[in-house]
Amino acid sequence: MGIDGSAWSWSVAVWWGFLLAVSAGNIVLFLLLAGRFRAQARNGGARWRALAPWGEPRVILWVLLCAAYVFGCAFRAALPRADVQRICLFDTWLSTVVVGRSVATVAEICFALQWAIVLRQIATLTRSDTARNISLAVVPLILTAECCSWYAVITTDYLANALENSLWAVAFGLVAVALLRLLIEFRGLVRLVMATALIGLAAYVAFMAMVDVPMYLSRWQADEIGGKASMSLLAGLYDVSTRLVVTHDIAQWRQEIAWMSLYFSVAVWSSLALCAFRLVGHRLPHYRARPADAQPLPIRIAAE
Repeated sequence: MGIDGSAWSWSVAVWWGFLLAVSAGNIVLFLLLAGRFRAQARNGGARWRALAPWGEPRVILWVLLCAAYVFGCAFRAALPRADVQRICLFDTWLSTVVVGRSVATVAEICFALQWAIVLRQIATLTRSDTARNISLAVVPLILTAECCSWYAVITTDYLANALENSLWAVAFGLVAVALLRLLIEFRGLVRLVMATALIGLAAYVAFMAMVDVPMYLSRWQADEIGGKASMSLLAGLYDVSTRLVVTHDIAQWRQEIAWMSLYFSVAVWSSLALCAFRLVGHRLPHYRARPADAQPLPIRIAAE
C-alpha cells in the first residue's frame, strides 16, 4: 500500500460529499420502494394479485436485483477508487481493487438482468421478436464486458477497459433499438417514459463513444509510447489484493469524476425505475396503441 501524503483538496471533498448525499438518497428511495412491495403483499391488493402469477419468490428476487445495484453503488461511492491506477480516498482493505471490483461485478450483472427481464416481458406482451432477441443479448454482452474489466484491472492494460466500455455502449445501444421498436406499440404515459429512456440511452452511448472510450484509448496509447509493460496475471492478482495509493489530489481524480458522478446517480435511478416497473407493469396493456386482441391490418408493410 502507498500514501501520497496529499491533503484533501476542496474539489475532491465536495465531490465525495456529493457521492455520499446521492447514495444516501438512493438508499432511501429503495427502502420506500421495497416498502411498497411489502405493503401490497400484506394487503393483497389488486396490484399484488396482478404480480402473483409471476410468483412471489420472483418478486422478491426482483427487489434483490435492485438492492444489489443500489447498495453496491453506495459502497463504491463511499469508497471511490480508480482500479488500474490503484488510487483511492481511504487506506483500508475495503478500498482494494479486488474488493471493489468484486462488488461492482455482482452489481452490474444484476443491473443487466433487470434490463433483460423488463425487455423480455414487454417483448412478450407486444410479440416483438426484435425486443426479445435483444433481451437475450444484454446479459452475455455485459458478462463479456466484466471479463474485460477484470483483465484490465489485473494487467493494468487500458485497452481492455476500452473494450469493456465499448461493450457496455453496444449493449445499451441495442436496448435503445429495442425501445425504439416498442415505442410504436404504446401511447400516452408509457410512450413518454420510453421516449425519455431513449433520450437517456442516447446520451449514455454518446458519452461512452466520445468521452469514456477515448479516455481509455488515450491512456493505453500513452502507456505504449512510454514503454509501460502490462502485469502478468499472477502478479496482477497479488497487486489488486494488496496495493492501493491514497490520494486526495484533484489532478489524480479529475478524469474519473464525470463518469463516477453519473454512474452513482443516474444509473442507480434507472435501476430503481426498473424495479418500480414491477409494481405498474400489469397496467401496460391499458396503454397499448392497438389492443392486443385487435385484428392484424389487411396489409403489412413489414413483418418482424
